[in-house]
Amino acid sequence: MIPGAAGAMLYDAARIGRPGPELFDAAAYGAQAEPVAAGGRQAAWFVQGEFGEGVLRHYRRGGLVAKISDRGYFWLGADRTRSFMEFRLLESLAAQGLPVPAPVAAAYWRQGLTYRAAIIVQRLPDVRPLALLLDQAVWDAAADAVARLHLAGVWHADLNAFNILVDTAGKAWVIDFDRGQQGGVSTPARIGNMRRLRRSLEKVGGAAGLAFFDKLEASYRRYMASRPD
Repeated sequence: MIPGAAGAMLYDAARIGRPGPELFDAAAYGAQAEPVAAGGRQAAWFVQGEFGEGVLRHYRRGGLVAKISDRGYFWLGADRTRSFMEFRLLESLAAQGLPVPAPVAAAYWRQGLTYRAAIIVQRLPDVRPLALLLDQAVWDAAADAVARLHLAGVWHADLNAFNILVDTAGKAWVIDFDRGQQGGVSTPARIGNMRRLRRSLEKVGGAAGLAFFDKLEASYRRYMASRPD
C-alpha cells in the first residue's frame, strides 16, 4: 500500500481466507467498490469480497491538523494504532451482542515515526442514517442503542446523526468507533456524547432536529433509569 512501509493486519479468519494488503485497496475491488456518499471524509467505500459486503475506511484526520498531514499518525506501537484499537473494540462489543457492525480486518503501514491505517467492517443491510429520518418515529430505537452502549461502559468519540443507523426492522446501530473506549463511561462523558448528538441533529435538521433530539433524550433517560448500572 505504501512503498517502503512495514505493516501488519488483524482479520477475522472465518471471513477471510486470503489475507493481504489488497483488501485495503479500493481499486482492487473494481466495480465492487462504491464511495460512501455520507461521511467518510472521501476515504470510505462500500466493498464486496469473499467476506461478503463491507465498508472499507482509511483513517483520515480532520480539522486544522489535516492541513499538515491528513492521513499520517504518530507511531506509538502496533497495539495503539487506530485501526487495531477499533478492530479489537468492535470485536468485543459485537461478542457482547451490542448494536455495532462486526469487524472484518484492520491494517497499518508504518514509515519512520508515522503510520497510516485502514479498517474493514461488516456492512449493515438496509440502513439509513438518523440524519435522514427526522420525520420518522425512530427516536426510541436510537435512544435504546446509545443507552445500551453507555450501560456497557462504552464511550463513543463522535456520536452524531450520521453514526447512528436504523434498519428496515426498526433497529438502531452505532458505527465508527475510531478512538472509542470501553471500561467505564462517566456521567460527564455520557452528557458530552448526548450534547454532541444534539448539535449534530440541530445542524442537519434545525428546529426539526432539536425536536427529534428532545424525544430521543426523553427515551434515553427512561432507558438509563430502568437499567441500573
